[in-house]
Amino acid sequence: MDKRIDNEDLRVFATAARKASFAAAAEELGMSPAYVSKRIGILEQMLGVRLFHRTTRRVIVSEDGEKVYAHAMTILENLDSLLHEVAERRDVPRGLLRISSSFGFGRNVVAPVVARLVAAHPTLQVRFEVFDRLVDIVSEGFDLDVRIGDEIAPQLIARKLMANHRILCASPAYLQRHGTPRTLQDLAGHNCLAIKERDLPFGVWSLRAGGEEETVKVTGSLSSNHGEIALQWAMAGAGIVLRSHWDAKPHLDNGELVQVLPQYTQSANVWAVYPQRLAGSAKVRVCVEFMEQQLAQR
Repeated sequence: MDKRIDNEDLRVFATAARKASFAAAAEELGMSPAYVSKRIGILEQMLGVRLFHRTTRRVIVSEDGEKVYAHAMTILENLDSLLHEVAERRDVPRGLLRISSSFGFGRNVVAPVVARLVAAHPTLQVRFEVFDRLVDIVSEGFDLDVRIGDEIAPQLIARKLMANHRILCASPAYLQRHGTPRTLQDLAGHNCLAIKERDLPFGVWSLRAGGEEETVKVTGSLSSNHGEIALQWAMAGAGIVLRSHWDAKPHLDNGELVQVLPQYTQSANVWAVYPQRLAGSAKVRVCVEFMEQQLAQR
């Protein structure tokens, strides 16, 4: 009987352990839950240990499974490094690239670039997901996160894709009814449209003017976890919004919005962020360079 362990079985097991679910692992890997269960059963038989404690709701990694998971991750990372090194020599991006981003920017800006990336590199497949929270790319299995904001964990590699900043905006109708704020602290008396987006603090706006940073606590009758919704409310005259320049500019140009307190901005550069282990990956390098070129054209 062949006692060699299939590396793909280790990958299936590691994904199920990370997701704590056979169904979620199957969805990520593009397999059926039954096939995932079958491959893990074969791996358990080969190793002679139970890797999971199974319940009707979830699967929990066993003590033996924790040990196998640590070794599996080492084997898979070494294998991935080998494949990346070989691909780097060929200078051809190949295989699956998992990319994440935020709701609005991901849908409006990153998604079209991803489509053009795959069209330019037919040997590359991309799985693109958007979230309203900051993604832990290492633990969640992403290769690349395209994010707005300059606070990035030091253990990650970050490359700036595009300079960007957030500005304060409101509709002419709102300003006509409620007046135009003259100082940042005046915002406390206005209806401000707060956005709970990824890692941004909710209801606290920190902006810079002349090299000095000021913070104001804002309140309002409307708030959302989606920046595009808040922008629509602002255009409808509901209040003042703090939004990225890339998103607000078309509405400033056509007069739907007016910039408020233009001396104040909030840094919100666009970054490509990826794990140290992918520093030599051809597919990540090609993707980052492609995105940088595409965003520079905006």
